Amino acid sequence: ANTLTTAWKLLKNLSEEQQRYEKQLIFEHPVFPKLCQQLLHSARRMTRGDLVFSLHAVVNLGVPQSTLLVQTLLRVCQERLNQLDNRCISVLAITVSGMEKDKNVSALQAGLQLLVEQRISSIRDIFILQNLMKCLGKDVPVFLKKKLEVAVLREIDSLTLPNALRMFSALVAMNYCSFPILNACSKKIQENVQDAPFRQLILILGACYTLQYRNVKLFSALAGYVNSTAYLWDKRQIVLFLSACEGLGFQPSELMDTFAEKVTEDPEFLNLKNLLVVLRVYSRLNHVPRVQKHLFFETLHSCLNKFLPQISNTELLKAVYSLGILGYLPQRALDELLQKDSKDELTLSDDLKEPNAMMLHCVKTCVELDSPSFTKPAFVLTENLSSLVPLNLRKAQAALIELLGDENMFRQNVQLPYKYHIDFEIRMDSDRKKVLPIAAMDDRPDSQVQRLAFLFAPMSAFCLGTAHPQGKLAMKMRHLYKLGYHVILIQSKKFQEMTNEDAVEFLKGKIYSEDAFSFPKVTVRDNN
Repeated sequence: ANTLTTAWKLLKNLSEEQQRYEKQLIFEHPVFPKLCQQLLHSARRMTRGDLVFSLHAVVNLGVPQSTLLVQTLLRVCQERLNQLDNRCISVLAITVSGMEKDKNVSALQAGLQLLVEQRISSIRDIFILQNLMKCLGKDVPVFLKKKLEVAVLREIDSLTLPNALRMFSALVAMNYCSFPILNACSKKIQENVQDAPFRQLILILGACYTLQYRNVKLFSALAGYVNSTAYLWDKRQIVLFLSACEGLGFQPSELMDTFAEKVTEDPEFLNLKNLLVVLRVYSRLNHVPRVQKHLFFETLHSCLNKFLPQISNTELLKAVYSLGILGYLPQRALDELLQKDSKDELTLSDDLKEPNAMMLHCVKTCVELDSPSFTKPAFVLTENLSSLVPLNLRKAQAALIELLGDENMFRQNVQLPYKYHIDFEIRMDSDRKKVLPIAAMDDRPDSQVQRLAFLFAPMSAFCLGTAHPQGKLAMKMRHLYKLGYHVILIQSKKFQEMTNEDAVEFLKGKIYSEDAFSFPKVTVRDNN
């Protein structure tokens, strides 16, 4: 047992490549089969500590799970389960959590579950509790998940940074989002973020995505640390971090500005995979660097051109779509994409048809509306889809009726060209002082009226914790502006939380305030 455990301790801190080499030497050593044979014969006579540590060592050294040795050790552990102390249970739990499911592993997990139910009140070590959470997994009954949660919270004052970092993966293993535990771990990580390994930062963000846990303070602390130490990290590491942020809908603005500078200074590190990730991140989060924005997009454009001979149709579409969302049209790549489309070379499998058709439609819309030669049309052809208002817009409808006095003063559920849709439309005189009846305006050119488009968007359409619209929504706003609309963007959830009186006053302020008519120029539209 000591020999095997020592061998594993020596190996575990080596790189993967070194581990493979050393394991091969161990397996080829003439004494190793004899050692395994001795372990097999001695299994039932070993102390409980030697038993579980031997199993832990042989599994981690790479002895196949299907071998008689591993299966025998698993069965003996089952037989002696009640004799194991909490430390042995912890080692056994972490060993089993990394093994494939088979008859003996499943039986051992079931036995561990029963043992944990009996002993949970006596386990005072967070590390042991984490190992048990990983072992028992997502199939454990909810009542036991709650018992484990209570046990962890009981010891939360002794939480260390390593405990906090490991707790995220333990909760993911159980598929259990415990806000009290996660909040405590987040606070500990924020206080000691400078001591957390970079890989752990990305794993934390991935765990938050899986658990649907959103903590802007935690994400800001991680992003601030990475930004302040950006000179320490490989640019590809920052790409991974930004990709994890994008999955959460979180916009680390300062880090994205810093990274944009690094890209313009040295774009050679960008392979095709990383380029596509960078394009996706900046477009979805609707981020345009504050300085040298044109140089940044020109650099990405140049990198894209370099990969055109080897890029797949789907990758080409995604790249052009991402830049199009930001209002930048990469001419050479765009020409190649449209040429392939005209020749029907963009044919894709059924599962990709719908999303790719949507992306292609967006690209074509950008080509038309973002062109410098596009001028605002005198009339915009619109259509009322339905008189029925969705449940989440009925409060807005009632507030508009109370404010304007009549349903004829606004339109609802309006379909526009280019497949755009707006929730409500109001028309005002050219001085923006009076709301005009919809019917009376049908024959008047747009130059004599101001059109207001109300968009009630879900929180998921904004970057996390902000009122900053994500890429697709920002593109829609930009295009509505091109079509002659002044866009009033409202977070639907916050509007629903208002009282009826506050809702009326809020809309009144939006309609008659000059600030409501300004359009934030957050995209690159003058690249031509």
